[in-house]
Amino acid sequence: MDINLSQTFITVDDHEKALGFYRDALGLEVRKDVGLQDMRWVTVGSPAQPDVSVVLESPLADPGASEADRQAVVDLMRKGLLRAAIFGTGDCDAAFERIAASGAEVLREPADQPYGVRECAFLDPAGNQIVLQQPLS
Repeated sequence: MDINLSQTFITVDDHEKALGFYRDALGLEVRKDVGLQDMRWVTVGSPAQPDVSVVLESPLADPGASEADRQAVVDLMRKGLLRAAIFGTGDCDAAFERIAASGAEVLREPADQPYGVRECAFLDPAGNQIVLQQPLS
């Protein structure tokens, strides 16, 4: 069986702020920007991985969700309790400097971890945790 990751979703509460982080700070390319009524999906991805996309969606993206459920997602995001994504990088320290210089909220500065990576972490503007990892040689 051949199974590959194609898309993953991250919930954001402001697409323009999210683009400032994912496109401008992380360097992902915008692949699609689709709106329908009050909903919007922005698809971004690494130029090095054309077959893998991250869809930035609002809490309103599921029309079947109740208002209470939508608010619960927003509350969890604002607390930073939703884990979002781990990105690989060839130079954790350089990536950290570039992203930190953008004004992104730093959770952890680069440090070697006992599980074989050097990593750092940020919160995106919606409160999602974004981790960057570099394999240790």
